[in-house]
Amino acid sequence: MRSLFYMPLVKSRLPMLWWEVSGHIRNDALVYACVAAYSIICIGVLHFSGHWEQASHTLYFVQWPLLFLWFMPMMAVTFDLVHGILRFRSRRIRAYGLLFGVKRLARLLAGMVLLMALMIFQGSFTSIKNMLPIMAGGFPYDTLHADIDRIIHFGHDPWQLLYPWAAHPIVLAVVEWNYSVLWFVFCFAALFFVATSPWANAIRTRYMLMFMFVWVFCGNVLAGLFLSAGPAFYGQVTGDTSRFADQLTFLSGGQAHAFQLYLWRIYESGVAGFGSGISAFPSVHVALITMNALFLSERFPKLAWPAAAYTLLIVASSVYLGWHYAIDGYVSILVVILAHGLLKSWKTRSQQRAARGLLAAG
Repeated sequence: MRSLFYMPLVKSRLPMLWWEVSGHIRNDALVYACVAAYSIICIGVLHFSGHWEQASHTLYFVQWPLLFLWFMPMMAVTFDLVHGILRFRSRRIRAYGLLFGVKRLARLLAGMVLLMALMIFQGSFTSIKNMLPIMAGGFPYDTLHADIDRIIHFGHDPWQLLYPWAAHPIVLAVVEWNYSVLWFVFCFAALFFVATSPWANAIRTRYMLMFMFVWVFCGNVLAGLFLSAGPAFYGQVTGDTSRFADQLTFLSGGQAHAFQLYLWRIYESGVAGFGSGISAFPSVHVALITMNALFLSERFPKLAWPAAAYTLLIVASSVYLGWHYAIDGYVSILVVILAHGLLKSWKTRSQQRAARGLLAAG
């Protein structure tokens, strides 16, 4: 009998839920348009180059949905339940009504749809990244980038400044865990939160545009213009196997080195793989954490310095692990700070014009 009682209630809420979800999808239309435009460009590049073997979209069809349609939604629901139990106590029923009501559920569902669009975006990014060395005829800028690094670091390759006090297996293990696992949690948990939480409504479009900007401008445009492979592959692309030999010997037992070997094998095979593509300049790793640090600092100014410190830690880690030259991180930080400021200014002016338009209409 109780289930029969709730059935009309559920049915009455379905049209409302659909209306809310549709509204959120319309509000995210600019993001969908950018994903579509970028995907069309990717298909055009693959078609006119004839290198369809570099297409990477299907490689994300398992891991991405598992992460964003199952694991993270379960974590979000668990967090909301625990939050309701610990904070609201006697008002739990009312709190659950808000936490799991139509508006909250609609934003969650609309956000998951948005994240599936970003799955296509990531596939397009990897496809174009795989194409970069084909279009550039290799990696022409490693020597230049390494030499610039040496000049601005007083005649030393930056890893040589780090290793005298950090070349220890325990340090290596901690840095690898932070650079791969913790960085991933910070960046992609933030992406899920912004996509699915009503508390992120005010920044969602700006955050998503910045997210795509980092991947496209830093990871495709600048990477393609100044293509380099990074210290881990310096010997293979320049023929100078001695410059980073001591660093690579130290890294040889670590997880980063194993993944670097995986990437190089995929590159040599001429096919696509999950997370494939080699390019060092500039660092998307650094750019993404810089972007998140800036948004976090906007909301919580007291966390600005810890966020900046963590960003610098990622820069140092990228050099320590042989993924990047130091300038890869420095340029990423400067580009993201500039783009973040310009986009924020544009958004503010747009809101002011809209407000003036409403006043004039009224």
